[in-house]
Formats: sequence, structure tokens, C-alpha cells
Amino acid sequence: MHSLNPAEGLHHFAWRCRDAEETRQFYEDLLGMPLVHVIRLDHVPSTGEHCPYVHLFFEMNDGSAIAFFDLGDGLAPLPSPNTPPWVQHIALRVDTPAQLLALKARVEAAGIEVVGVTDHHICRSIYFFDPNGLRLEFTLPTLSQADAARHRAAARGLLAAWTADQQGRHAGRP
Repeated sequence: MHSLNPAEGLHHFAWRCRDAEETRQFYEDLLGMPLVHVIRLDHVPSTGEHCPYVHLFFEMNDGSAIAFFDLGDGLAPLPSPNTPPWVQHIALRVDTPAQLLALKARVEAAGIEVVGVTDHHICRSIYFFDPNGLRLEFTLPTLSQADAARHRAAARGLLAAWTADQQGRHAGRP
């Protein structure tokens, strides 16, 4: 760990949802992540802006959460126009191959298309979209501690090579 790093872990990651109950059914009933907290307000505490909303928190086994805001207008978040749909996603860890396969079967049985199991050589993953169009990845880490240490040691060098390649590629652009 870097001594300047203050982050102890993920508290929550929040997105917009189009329908709070539909989102609850997906995350709690299908995926098994319990709804543990709901905030209903008419004003945004950080800005004072008037915007009635409900904020939902679904807990993972480590205590962190995926959270959603329903703004009451029935609109889902829009995809980014300059980003392929496979790029923006959240990856959630499972601990066993059996958990990954059971989740894949449960999601497919609900009529949701699942991509994978994909072997990334550092993890095995499945991918699918929630009712709001948000891409989820469930992943099973497969690296040994020794391999993880090798990847960590090589990370800065690989990024430096990418950066140099991109600088060379873009050198002639205004």
C-alpha cells in the first residue's frame, strides 16, 4: 500500500436508475444484494438544489454498496456517446467458480443475456446489463500472489510504454 493512500475501500458507487422498484427487484431479488438503506429527500444536501429523489443502497458481502438515484422522471442514464458500451462497467468479485457459474445460470434463467465466462488470464468474468442499461461484470480472480506481484511490478513500465506510443501517435496533431 502507498502510505499516502487514504482510501480504505469502497463505500458505495452510485448511478441513476429509471425505476426504484425495478432496480430493487433486480439487485435484491435476482442478485441477492439486500436493500439496506433508503434516503428520500426533496433537496440535494451537497448543493441545496431542489430535486426530489430516492437514493437506494444495495449491500455487498464486504459492507460496500451499489447505490442508485431515482429522480422520479422514469429516465434511465444515457450511455456515453463517445464510449463503447463495453468500457463503462463495475466489476464485482466472487470467490469460487461455483458462485460464478450459479450466478450465470440464475441471470440467464431470468431471460438476461450473459457474455462469458471469459478468461482474462487474471480473472474469469461474466457480463450482463441491469434494467438501467448499466454493464455489470462478476469476476473470479485467478492470479496467484506471485503472479499478482509480478503484474504490480510491471504496471508502471507498461503504462509508460503506452503513454510513449500515444505521444508518438499524436505528435503531429494540433
